[in-house]
Amino acid sequence: MSQYLTISVYEVVGSPLCVASDDGQKVHDRIAAAIREGRRVAISFLNVTSLTSAFLNAAIGQLYGSFTEEQIRALLAVKDMQPDDLALLKRVVETAKQYFKDPQRFQEAVREALEEEPDEEQG
Repeated sequence: MSQYLTISVYEVVGSPLCVASDDGQKVHDRIAAAIREGRRVAISFLNVTSLTSAFLNAAIGQLYGSFTEEQIRALLAVKDMQPDDLALLKRVVETAKQYFKDPQRFQEAVREALEEEPDEEQG
């Protein structure tokens, strides 16, 4: 079982534009099913021209809520991704790991950050 199941993001989405979270969900569902079976998965971003964090959060980020980081590292590989998209993926993964470590604390921190707006009162 050392061979990878390759999932083409382009084929799953049916477009080079991977921007919507519902398209990311389609990719996530395929990845998650394979990981649950203990299969190694390679997701290919060949022919993908646009990628957003919303898409990556849905496709990959939420995996950290269902699987351990060790499972994901052992069973998931990413290929054919542009360097700037890899940087975006890294940020998405780091945020997902923080979130799923303590979702309530993460949400409180975000809420506090959004409430702390500088006073713009002029007198």
